[in-house]
Amino acid sequence: MLSRVGDSLYWMSRYLERAENTVRQLDVTMSLMLDTSDTSAETRWQRMMDSLGQPSGMEWNGDLEAMARKLVFDTVNPVSVTFCVNGARENARQVREEISSEQWQRLNRLFHQMHSSHAQAQFRTNINDSLAAVLDGIHLFKGVSDTTMIHGQGWQFIRLGRYLERAYATATLLEVYQPELFHLQEQDHSGYSYLELVGLLRCCTSFEAYCQVYTADLSPDRILEFLLLNRDFPHAIRYTVDGIRHAIESIQRTGGRRAPDELTAVIGRLHAQLGYSSIAEILAGDTGAFLHAIREQCMRIHELVYRYYVQYSIQSALAT
Repeated sequence: MLSRVGDSLYWMSRYLERAENTVRQLDVTMSLMLDTSDTSAETRWQRMMDSLGQPSGMEWNGDLEAMARKLVFDTVNPVSVTFCVNGARENARQVREEISSEQWQRLNRLFHQMHSSHAQAQFRTNINDSLAAVLDGIHLFKGVSDTTMIHGQGWQFIRLGRYLERAYATATLLEVYQPELFHLQEQDHSGYSYLELVGLLRCCTSFEAYCQVYTADLSPDRILEFLLLNRDFPHAIRYTVDGIRHAIESIQRTGGRRAPDELTAVIGRLHAQLGYSSIAEILAGDTGAFLHAIREQCMRIHELVYRYYVQYSIQSALAT
């Protein structure tokens, strides 16, 4: 069960979370490009590529619509929406018996939506509506997954993939934005920086949630605190790390295998780091290094999950 089903459900979830992140960042970036400030379209595009992991073959060529279409419909680039949807569907197909009919139907609809000629035509006509339709499909799949699937081991692998991908993506986004926006002096705050901060929050679907906590007075320090340390918002890194920890604990209970000390130590260290750090302490140190360390720990968690739950040897299984 662990090696085959867990692997497929884990990657199905990560692919869909990655697709959602790409769509959201593209939508926000294209909206920001309507601003006529001195920031060039190339600069904003490059920042988005940095946030997506610097995928190859996506260098700026001056044709925004063509670049956006490639980011959505390319079938070979690992961060493109279509590539991720293809990967999610293929992983779901391999474990069709473990997911509900509603999940399979919803993912199939999204797959055929991405490959239809209508999707290409809609993208040329109205990019915003096209991106919104993709987001709707992903959100519907997530909702169907939570309401039609037994909340057992397989569902926990879906949660693990979702939260690990989200934690890594949010940390990457903050690290990319950090040099430009998180060291502004008060007098440097301008209409430009306000739009950029709104864009950052929108990339994490967190603008309204942030305003409920801090009002609409956007402060780089408060945004960093909210997206790093808030324990109640689903896209905050602390929340996602809590989700990772709970998923691992549940997998252990339902699978009968104790999580290895190495894995629990990494997760526990990251959880404690976020739970007992204040934003003042983070800002007083090297904020960029702090964010980069979170990314590295997320990668380490992924490696250990694979070692002990997917590609584990008989010796490691007996040891745990």
